[in-house]
Amino acid sequence: MKTTSKTSLMTRFELDLPGWIQAELESQPACWPSESDRMALVVQLSGMNFRKKSGGPFAAGVFEKNSGRLVSVGVNRVTENNCSCAHAEVMAISLAQRRLASWDLGAENLPTHQLVVNWRPCIMCYGALIWSGIRSLVVAGDGPQLEAITGFDEGPLGPDWKKGLEARGISVKTGLLQEDAVKVFRDFRDSGALVYNPSRRAP
Repeated sequence: MKTTSKTSLMTRFELDLPGWIQAELESQPACWPSESDRMALVVQLSGMNFRKKSGGPFAAGVFEKNSGRLVSVGVNRVTENNCSCAHAEVMAISLAQRRLASWDLGAENLPTHQLVVNWRPCIMCYGALIWSGIRSLVVAGDGPQLEAITGFDEGPLGPDWKKGLEARGISVKTGLLQEDAVKVFRDFRDSGALVYNPSRRAP
């Protein structure tokens, strides 16, 4: 007698931010006119994320570039959601798209949007940024410090990554509150928290 076995496939997945995010943002302003203030918020969230054991030391925010209105934030949720794609930039971009009901954050009926991140995007988030419609990127730093301090593998992003974005109409600003961001990475290293490279391989 022939028997058949049923394979149970996953047909849906969800990614979420940690519960403390909402409470933290309730005490914050709705608009952040200064790019330095936007970065200060992102760096603060990056440190809180690993200290509260809800993910790695990375955070991002999507803002309306001109008004400074905060549209969404994201923090790294890789280990908590068992999803290697759950980087801070992907979380922030995806939540902004859901909130605005638009897969294109650069659509003509929308204001110009800016992504603020506490370090240069990894190779995956670089691609996510290109396809998101974001028109402006602000990062705390873009040098080797992140990988050297923490041991994370950011992927083979080429030296001309900024030119690649600018050629697509995405402005890039680097070096904003860089030392503050680096301090978070040092604190993460000193905490002994998990560095979750695939199969625990070092870069």
